[in-house]
Amino acid sequence: MSESNGPAILIRGAHKRYKPIVGAPQRDAVRGVDISVAPGTIHGLLGPNGAGKTTTIKMLLGLVRPTAGEFRILGEDSTRPEGRRRVGFMPEQPYFPQHLRAAQALRLYAQLAGVPRDEIGPRTTALMERVGLQGREKTTLDAFSRGMLQRLGIAQALINQPEVVVLDEPASGLDPVGQRDVRNLMLELRESGVTVLLSSHQLSEVEAVCDDVTIMNAGLVAAEGDLDALLNVEGRTSIRVRGLEGGLPARVAELASEVAVTGGVSVFSVADETVRAVIDAVDDAGGRVVSVTPVRDSLEDYFARLLATTAEGGEDR
Repeated sequence: MSESNGPAILIRGAHKRYKPIVGAPQRDAVRGVDISVAPGTIHGLLGPNGAGKTTTIKMLLGLVRPTAGEFRILGEDSTRPEGRRRVGFMPEQPYFPQHLRAAQALRLYAQLAGVPRDEIGPRTTALMERVGLQGREKTTLDAFSRGMLQRLGIAQALINQPEVVVLDEPASGLDPVGQRDVRNLMLELRESGVTVLLSSHQLSEVEAVCDDVTIMNAGLVAAEGDLDALLNVEGRTSIRVRGLEGGLPARVAELASEVAVTGGVSVFSVADETVRAVIDAVDDAGGRVVSVTPVRDSLEDYFARLLATTAEGGEDR
């Protein structure tokens, strides 16, 4: 039975210990990782190479035997086959039999996923179009580029109309148009109520679509939570104004930092407690306030700073 009111994906105490070769020391690839993904959201899983992201995903999907931990998808034990019936998965480097034609391959995966026979053809046609491969149905896969194989990998992940989709680097090898298409597809999935777990190195992609993130480093969770909450810079507000031909008033200039002026628009940040006084000073000077928003860090800067901090401390939080 699934837990309708619980998380769509739940990982508790995930641990994986490897002993690569005889006589070699044991290595902990993942150490006590907890992840909870709310239904109908896009959750980003981030981290540098070797952080343990793919190992965590493979444990969740029963592809790697965990040393310890609890893994559930829609309330069911996902390490067992019956717990993965409503899941679609695209691995980081999808592999398909190269001699097959694209539509043949997708029909094969539909059969393996248990799609009813009379639905296989219509689903294949619809998904080929949805991922931008229409007209390539009869092309053999040995003639596909890496980007085209990525698109086919996304199609096979959706062939069973899953309620949860796990995507490991889905935009890898795609050109900018393909990356945009993948972002739009993820947003469409979320809009339809599908839960997406996205592992990606492309931080702009994550920032554009994700509701929440988990950042891993050295097998541990370094940070987690709502993306806006993580990136908002506490205590600072960004103000955008027009109409200050003579520059910022003296009162504003002494309180502002990170000032940028472009095309008659001034953008600067101030401490939260000075916002009211700054707006009044701009108004008195004949300027017009265009927007007042919390200062937001870029995900790239936050990510780099977090990993540098955890590396210096020798331990992740």
